[in-house]
Amino acid sequence: MVKEFEEEVMRVMDNMFESEMKKVNDMLEQELLISLIGEVNAGKSSTVNKIIGENIASTNPMPGETVSVDPYNIRGLENIKFMDTPGLNDPNDENPKKTLEFVQSSDVVLFFLNAAGTVFSDSEKEKFTEIEKHNKDILIVLNKIDAAEDIPSLIQFIKKHTNNKYKIVPISSKTGENLEILKKDILFLLEKKGKDLLFAKSMKEKSAAANRWILGAGVSAGIIGASPIPGSDVIPLTSLQVGLIIRLSKLYDKPLTKKAARDMIVITATQTLGHTLYRQALKFIPGAGSIIGGTVASAMTLALGYGVKYAFENNIAIDYDMIVDLFEKYKKREKNA
Repeated sequence: MVKEFEEEVMRVMDNMFESEMKKVNDMLEQELLISLIGEVNAGKSSTVNKIIGENIASTNPMPGETVSVDPYNIRGLENIKFMDTPGLNDPNDENPKKTLEFVQSSDVVLFFLNAAGTVFSDSEKEKFTEIEKHNKDILIVLNKIDAAEDIPSLIQFIKKHTNNKYKIVPISSKTGENLEILKKDILFLLEKKGKDLLFAKSMKEKSAAANRWILGAGVSAGIIGASPIPGSDVIPLTSLQVGLIIRLSKLYDKPLTKKAARDMIVITATQTLGHTLYRQALKFIPGAGSIIGGTVASAMTLALGYGVKYAFENNIAIDYDMIVDLFEKYKKREKNA
């Protein structure tokens, strides 16, 4: 039965591995633009440096330091650009129309406010209103919360004056508070455009993106496992798991062959469920009999994802004993939920 399952997975791999790999490679060839908008000394550059994990942007707060729209590129990822714009209150902004052109073509606009200053001043409101005419993919970054008081009131004030349309992320680029939340919110916006992998590759710390994909795959696997599907379920489940493995391999810059991906799936299935449980448990093997539960499908995919992630992060071989332990843990947690 294990051989039959392996052959079935291989047949699916022949049809979809290359297309999944091409899809991910095409994502990585796109251009990603993120605009940084805010007054001088709002902490735009320091925030970007913290997000990426290296100093790619100048943090000089003097007016006139940025007199035009300046792109910051990341080593090895030239198609990712952080567009630093002149401060809204910078008298040396020589080309505001150029700023708006970049805003219009940006995938995400980070609109910075200084929690320690005059939050959402008249000039900031005016500029914000102008920007949202050109781009609605805005995250409002309320920076320097370490130097301010009553942050909830500031957030309510901003919500009121932006009609509660946009996510407000209170952060401190100095202490790092809530930077992980900001990263996740940026990833969420980019996910809709198929550019979250690009952004994730730009970050030194990649776990937030990897965890998001693994959890999402676990939910999707649970739906596949819980819903009777005519024919062989090896197709949707294998496609889901291979897509996840490919994204993780690209995120951590690890080579991945079709055989390696197949082995990951087959070994995970055989070692988590056991050879004798196939006929009773795996509906995605034709003729196997009963239905695999959503809990089992979800737990298997989560265990596979986290096991591969751990191996890639630590540059070691995949520990299938650990995957089995993770599978039992997630299966028990799902049943008790």
